[in-house]
Amino acid sequence: MASKTINPFVFLQQVRAETAKVTWPSRRETMVSTVMVIAFAVIAMLFFFSADILMGFAVEKILGLGH
Repeated sequence: MASKTINPFVFLQQVRAETAKVTWPSRRETMVSTVMVIAFAVIAMLFFFSADILMGFAVEKILGLGH
């Protein structure tokens, strides 16, 4: 359990000690993760765009709207 410390200097020392334990990703890992997120965002965008166009077309045909 964490002790209840009131002293802000002790708190900052504890924060610094915990930050030193963190394993930070390498530059390459960060770039690969970023590219993957962008790629999946583009795939999701294309899927939802296509679904929207298809459903809009279907609704127009079913309801007889449009041209």
